[in-house]
Amino acid sequence: VIVSADGTVLTNYHVVEGADKITVSMSDNKTFEAKVLGTDQPSDLALLKIDASNLPFLNLGDSDKVRVGDIVLAIGNPLGIGQTVTAGIISAKGRRTGLSDCSFEDFLQTDAPINRGNSGGALVNLEGELVGINSQILSGGPNGGSIGIGFSIPSNMAKSVMDQLAKDGKVHRGMLGVNIQNITDDTARALELKDTSGILVSNVKSGSAAEKAGVKRG
Repeated sequence: VIVSADGTVLTNYHVVEGADKITVSMSDNKTFEAKVLGTDQPSDLALLKIDASNLPFLNLGDSDKVRVGDIVLAIGNPLGIGQTVTAGIISAKGRRTGLSDCSFEDFLQTDAPINRGNSGGALVNLEGELVGINSQILSGGPNGGSIGIGFSIPSNMAKSVMDQLAKDGKVHRGMLGVNIQNITDDTARALELKDTSGILVSNVKSGSAAEKAGVKRG
C-alpha cells in the first residue's frame, strides 16, 4: 500500500522476509526497485521506499472508529492474477489467531475475501481510507482459499509501527512486566467476582514498571 506521494510503501513483513531484491509494480505496469526502511516481525509489518513522486496514495483512517458491520473493501493481487477488489464487512475486532509468531495481534476480522497474494494489501472503508493491512486467513480445504475468515492489521497499529520504522528503522516497545490470564467461570467463582470481564494478573516481574506502579499478583 502506497501511503505517501513520495513513495512510502507499507506491506507485511512476511511478504519481504528474506528478499534480496524487492520490486514494486504499479497498476500501469511501471516498476520501481524498493529499499527497505525497516521491518517489524512481531507486528508482521515492513516499510519500504521507492524513488518516485506525485504518486496516488491512501490516507490512514482511524481503525478505533471501525465498527462491526461496517462495509470494507479488500485490495490485493490474489494468486498473481492482477489487482482485485473484494467487498465484505468487519466481522469482529480485537482478534488473535496465533497463526504466526506475531506477538502483537489485534486483528480486524473481515469476510471480504482475502486470498493468497492479498498479503500486504489494503483494507479500505467507504470513505476510501486505509483501515487495515491484510495479513492472514483461516482457510478451509487443501487449496488454502478464502472461506470468509480474514484478518487485517488495524491502521492505528500500522501507523505507530510505520512512524517508528521511518524514524530509526526499528520499533521500541515498553514492557509492563506482568503475566496475565483470562478469567474463566471457575476463576471468577474462586475469586468471588461478579463476572468474567477483565484479566487476572498471575505474576509481577521484580523491578518492572508494573511493580513500581503498585500492580499486585492476583
